[in-house]
Amino acid sequence: MTCEDINITIIGGTRGLGLWFANQLKLDGFNITITSRNKTSGQKVAQKIDTNYSNDNITAIQNADIILFAVPIEAMEETIKNVAPHANRGSLLIDITSVKSMPSEALIKFAPADCEILPSHPMFGPRIPSLDDQIVILTPIENRCEKWFNKVYSFLEDHGAKIVISTPEEHDKTMSVVQGLTHFSYISIASTIERLQVSVKKSREFASPVYSLMLDMISRIVSQNPYLYYSIQKNNPQTAISRRTLIEESKKLAKLIEESKEAEFVENMSNSAKYLDEYEEALGRSDKAINALNQDFYIIKSSIGNEMGFKHQYSENIHVGIVKSIKNDIITIINVHKKEVELKLSNVVILTDEEVFEWKKNNLPVYTYDVSVLLPTTCDESVLLDMFSNIDQVISVELIDTYISPKFSQGLCSYTFRYSTFEKKNQELVENYLKGIGGVIH
Repeated sequence: MTCEDINITIIGGTRGLGLWFANQLKLDGFNITITSRNKTSGQKVAQKIDTNYSNDNITAIQNADIILFAVPIEAMEETIKNVAPHANRGSLLIDITSVKSMPSEALIKFAPADCEILPSHPMFGPRIPSLDDQIVILTPIENRCEKWFNKVYSFLEDHGAKIVISTPEEHDKTMSVVQGLTHFSYISIASTIERLQVSVKKSREFASPVYSLMLDMISRIVSQNPYLYYSIQKNNPQTAISRRTLIEESKKLAKLIEESKEAEFVENMSNSAKYLDEYEEALGRSDKAINALNQDFYIIKSSIGNEMGFKHQYSENIHVGIVKSIKNDIITIINVHKKEVELKLSNVVILTDEEVFEWKKNNLPVYTYDVSVLLPTTCDESVLLDMFSNIDQVISVELIDTYISPKFSQGLCSYTFRYSTFEKKNQELVENYLKGIGGVIH
């Protein structure tokens, strides 16, 4: 899909996934127009990301080749009803909601017959950096996406997305479990923990890695936009069936335990395991997740007393310093400003040595020194520079002068290096290094 001559209007493009797509598609070179009901905030967003803005949806789609509907689920049907009939001939209409039957029916009903439609569901949130390795579900309607489908598919594929083809009906039934049932279960567990007044922090001290991982996922869900999660529960009719079934099964299992029907409980659980039929794969995936959490802990613990760098996953703030301790989920470092900072292990990513070096180079004062040292004339200058640059505390080094003087002992040459370092005290360290390899500083 070429970009330069394609106009895309995103209805509801000032927040959430609508804004995410506006940003990404703008980077790809498409001509983007975004809309919203609030003109003041909409204009600010458009100015920030350098796109066109309109608070009139009908005006906004006048030249649109693609119309992307990114409004909340509860507003989707009415928005499609109002906007779709005005779409240009041959244009493509896409919705990106988490339910598919309702918007698909609305697009079929209200989009002109000479337009194409492609109901879609990006399986990610607006925090991800790109489409790479992200799942996008497409639910093409027969005979309604012949011109655009391959172009959209190729575009997603070229950006590394994992594409799933489904029908609206299959999508909603599957998502009633993948999203609806999972979210409802996690929210229910969180609500139960609150009602029982069990200390979450204390419970982690008792916990296995599996519990900690599950608690992290629960916290991740319940910390999101509750209106969105209510909307997901409310607007997919299949989710109501999944919720009822979960409650019925929970009551049945509770009754088996209360009535001491061990054999029936065991049979039920065994049958469930057989149906899932992926014990080895599930064990492997969960082991990897647990080991990844533990690995970071042990890496940091073994680095106590040494310098490390960490990036916060959400704020993207970077912290560099000497690791003082790590206890439970808390890392304590003495940062470059000699202040004690506490970081949550679960919220940070460990930086590589190269990333730490780059951050220090861009954020710390740099001290530059010249040093002259007598070394044998037979020294290879490139080897000397390589040795010098491999001193951990040296940022950069260059050889700025060499000369031989009758005052020097025979066979010696003066080499003058200009080097930079992050701390003044490193000057002594560098000079000791040069003396250590047999040099005489003068």
